Amino acid sequence: MTNPFPYSDSNKRYHTYDYHLRSLHGTKCCKIPLDGGFTCPNIDGTKSKGGCVYCSARGSGDFTAGRDKSIPEQFAVMREIMHRKWPSARFVAYFQAFTNTYAPVHVLRTKFEEAIAQPDVVALNIATRPDALPDDVVAYLRELSERIDLTVELGLQSSSDETAALINRGHTFADFVEGFEKLRGIKTCVHIINGLPGEDKAAMLKTARDLASLHPHSVKIHLLHVLKNTTLADWYREHRFDCLTLEDYVDITISQLELLPADIVIGRLTGDGAEADLIAPLWSKKKVIVLNEIDKAMAARNTWQGRLAEN
Repeated sequence: MTNPFPYSDSNKRYHTYDYHLRSLHGTKCCKIPLDGGFTCPNIDGTKSKGGCVYCSARGSGDFTAGRDKSIPEQFAVMREIMHRKWPSARFVAYFQAFTNTYAPVHVLRTKFEEAIAQPDVVALNIATRPDALPDDVVAYLRELSERIDLTVELGLQSSSDETAALINRGHTFADFVEGFEKLRGIKTCVHIINGLPGEDKAAMLKTARDLASLHPHSVKIHLLHVLKNTTLADWYREHRFDCLTLEDYVDITISQLELLPADIVIGRLTGDGAEADLIAPLWSKKKVIVLNEIDKAMAARNTWQGRLAEN
């Protein structure tokens, strides 16, 4: 009764992805992470080799059933796990690992059509890079968006070109905007990372302001994780940067939410690093605590998503 935020039916003062999916599809929806067997132009030498400095060996696909299985097999494994907790849930097929538009259209079509044909799938999410969107792929994505609730997820991480170069991102902010504009009319989710080396709070808030001006459908806010066997892990051991504290992360994230228009869906407010590979920050293991601290601080500050957003 005391929550002033309009896109909520709970204590959340931001526009959660769960609320969005329930409003759209009428029931609880769960994501099924899938590995399409793709690689990345920032790994194979097209853009660069080695990938982004924080990227794990599985290209953010650490929670899939494994690329050794077919798409239907991966889906079945994960669907069984989800159904144990949410027996009546429906599903979002989520191509998460590496760059999921980095293949010929006929290959993409085979993978994506297999996914949306699985039982109880109501939506499809495709994670990719803004520089991996050739015209024929974009045309197919538009076709898909007319048949399924489609969201294309684009990694930005930071709107600072200096930061992008430092983390070996392989594209500029102008490159990102070009890819983003190609997808106008298709739901687009933008990923950003808080705590990147060399960035202070002002830099992270600038990224949020730049995103607000683009007004994507949704945003995912990640915490920088230091994972084993990454360039970032080497930098961490060499004391080249410090990870954010929980208190700083909560403060920065809330300040970003205040700048993002209220209708932008928030896909996540922290990240999941595979526990066996996580080096730092160790406080991130307790994801529920992080989310609870954000909720408590928003209530204490009497603030909400979009409170400071420009019209």
